[in-house]
Amino acid sequence: MEGRVLSSMALLRTISGLLEIAAALLILRLHRVETALRINAFLGLVGPVVFLLVSVMGLIAVTVKLSPYKIGLVIAGIILVLLGTKG
Repeated sequence: MEGRVLSSMALLRTISGLLEIAAALLILRLHRVETALRINAFLGLVGPVVFLLVSVMGLIAVTVKLSPYKIGLVIAGIILVLLGTKG
């Protein structure tokens, strides 16, 4: 199971990275600041969603190995990252 989760996490991050590269190329191709801002806004939504999905996948995989206290610390850390980066 762990290898499958790890592969899924890597695949999700790869797709996210390819989306970022595609968006950068699209911005360069379209040459419009307004369009670039729209694309950037979309990427601003995608980033946190990918972060949460990958974190949840990782938490599910390690739940059997960690004590409830440590799981709570990891969840608290994720929440703090999200709160700290909220605009």
